Amino acid sequence: MSLFVIADLHLCQGNPEKTMSIFNGWKNYQELIEKNWLKLIKNDDTVVLPGDISWGMSLQESASDFHFIERLPGEKIIIKGNHDYWWSTKKKMDDFLKAEECGSIKILHNNHFRYGNYGICGTRGWVNMTTGETQDEKVLKREVQRLETSIQSALKENLKPIVFMHYPPIFATNFNYDILEVLYRYNIKDCYYGHVHGRSAHELCVKNTYDGVNFHLISGDYLQFIPKKVM
Repeated sequence: MSLFVIADLHLCQGNPEKTMSIFNGWKNYQELIEKNWLKLIKNDDTVVLPGDISWGMSLQESASDFHFIERLPGEKIIIKGNHDYWWSTKKKMDDFLKAEECGSIKILHNNHFRYGNYGICGTRGWVNMTTGETQDEKVLKREVQRLETSIQSALKENLKPIVFMHYPPIFATNFNYDILEVLYRYNIKDCYYGHVHGRSAHELCVKNTYDGVNFHLISGDYLQFIPKKVM
C-alpha cells in the first residue's frame, strides 16, 4: 500500500479539441498518464490529484474523464484546480460520482482522508499577488479557511497532516503569506503543489526545504506524467 500524487491531468476524453498535446512537453500525455499509472499503481494504493483534472465545463461534460480515472487502479482523492469549472458542491459531486459508479474517486473539500497515521489535507489555494482587488481577497480568505479546516480535521483524529494544493504557496519572488502562515502555524512539513507548466516556469519553483517546509512540485508535465511516490 503506497501513496502517490500527480496534479494537472488536464483530461479531455470527452472534449478532444481541448487537448494539451499542442504544447511542448505534453505530446500523448493522456496515453502516458495511463501507461505510467498502470505500471506503478496497485489497487490498494492511493493517488492524490491536486487540481486541473478535467477540461469539462460541467460534471456531465467531465463524465468521460471521471470514467477514465475510475478505470485506473487505486483510490483517488481529488482537489479543485483553477480550470476545474465542473466543480460544484461536495454533495452534488458525491451524488454524481455515485450515480456514475465512480466509487474509487473521493472529494477533498473542507475535510481530510486518513492514510495510516497521516491525514491527507489540502485545498485549491490562490494566486500569489497583492492586487488589492476585493474579489481576490475574498477568494484567498476562503481558501485559507478551507486549508485550516482540513488540517484541523486531521489533527482532531491525531493524524499528522500532509498538505496538497493546486496553486504554489511560493513562486519566483511571489509569496502567498496567508497560506504560508497556516503551514507554519500547524508545523506542516510537506506541501505538494501543481499548476505551474513549462521548463522555464518550473525553474522558478521552490522544490526543496524553505522555512522548515518541504515543497514539492508535482505538475503533470514536470513529473513527465509519472505519479510521484509520497510514501
